[in-house]
Amino acid sequence: MEESKKMTQIVIDALEDKKAEDITILDISEISVLADYFVIADGNNRNQVQAMADSVEEALGRAGYEPKQIEGYQTANWILMDYKDVIVHVFSKEDRGFYDLERIWRDGKPVTKEDLQH
Repeated sequence: MEESKKMTQIVIDALEDKKAEDITILDISEISVLADYFVIADGNNRNQVQAMADSVEEALGRAGYEPKQIEGYQTANWILMDYKDVIVHVFSKEDRGFYDLERIWRDGKPVTKEDLQH
């Protein structure tokens, strides 16, 4: 779990670097075997959404983490970045509201950036 906290912190910093909006961190470790954390964020347009995903991939790559899978980059409506223990969802604003992952995964525990440092 410590490793996934470190990865999540890197993700948050990379997203903030590209001015991601409404960053949400959900601890899903107790309700799913998929991952420890979901990170959900959105951007204002296709270019920003892709830049956010690029920033995450670059930052995690520098730290030695390779993605298991990345989907949706071309359309940039919803880019899904699977890093095994951490899954990053980068949305356009419209698609984030439509898919509403926070509602679907409401049993996950909301986490703050500060919580990751403990």
